[in-house]
Amino acid sequence: MTRIAAVHGALAPHRHEQAEITDIVARTCLPPGSDRRVLDRLHQGSRVRSRHMTLPLDRYAELDGFGAANDAFIAGATTLGSQVIRGALRAAGLVPSDVDLLMFTSVTGIATPSIDARLVGRLGLREDVKRMPLFGLGCVGGAAGLARVHDYLLGRPDHVAVLLSVELCSLTFQRNDDSMANLVATALFGDGAAAVVACGAARAAEPSAGAPVPSGPTIVATRGRLYPDTEQVMGWSITNSGFKVVLDPAVPDVVRRHLADDVKEFLSEHGLKPKDVATWVCHPGGPRVLEAVSESLELRDGALDVTWRHLAAVGNLSSSSVLHVLRDTWAERRPPAGAPGLLLAMGPGFCCELVLLRW
Repeated sequence: MTRIAAVHGALAPHRHEQAEITDIVARTCLPPGSDRRVLDRLHQGSRVRSRHMTLPLDRYAELDGFGAANDAFIAGATTLGSQVIRGALRAAGLVPSDVDLLMFTSVTGIATPSIDARLVGRLGLREDVKRMPLFGLGCVGGAAGLARVHDYLLGRPDHVAVLLSVELCSLTFQRNDDSMANLVATALFGDGAAAVVACGAARAAEPSAGAPVPSGPTIVATRGRLYPDTEQVMGWSITNSGFKVVLDPAVPDVVRRHLADDVKEFLSEHGLKPKDVATWVCHPGGPRVLEAVSESLELRDGALDVTWRHLAAVGNLSSSSVLHVLRDTWAERRPPAGAPGLLLAMGPGFCCELVLLRW
């Protein structure tokens, strides 16, 4: 089994209360003199109190197209990415030269060379480090990235892998767009990053000299599932102004229709039922999605408290969020040794990714 040795998260530098963000969205997205009551209701109903953004609020109006926004993404992603990788390696008791695989996931900007390539020299990673940049996974990317790291380490159990997620969602908000999807996105999404250090079974059993034995949960198994006829439920429409969000209000209904059967079948393969799961590490897709998860899985009261607190404090960080929730669960409510946990996220496809943990 793969051992998670450390998780480190960071947020973009500019923190704002939700009301401040609502005001700037009203000025940049709504037609002059228009009624903003729908916008206010969406932002207030998001259960988000504050968010972190890559740029100062007044800078967003100055971004004159996709190129400018993407340049800001590259600068912000390399800064936050290097910060969280350094923090995760330090927490794991490892150094950059220990890393055999660097996997990078993001859906809020593009770069060639990719962000992971730009970080190799900056961090002092080995020149022969394997790299795997992933694009297009969206909110499911943190869970899917963990699953793919696990797949890699099953074949190379003596290796160390780092999963990096950087999502600067504020750079994708569309000006002069008062569509419901854009207004919902501006209510929910924030900017942040996370890095996970994972060790294969052999490396975890025999760490390098001076490095502690990893103490985090193990990854037991993973499951991914694509749902038919849902390609247009969530994603991007690529336009001259950048990434225009596609967000169908039917997302909670898709969750209710499919998630419970997938989770129960997956758990049953390992002799478990939902009531046996000690910790639920769930991506904060938004209030209606979280309610759909709780209802469909019949979760006990408080099972998603860590996720709800994350949503309120920083919003939805796309692929980074579930990794922040994993970090906070580890710190706040780690169960007894051997207890099962389930990490889950959903995203474009429409799809879900399930990662069975053992604490």
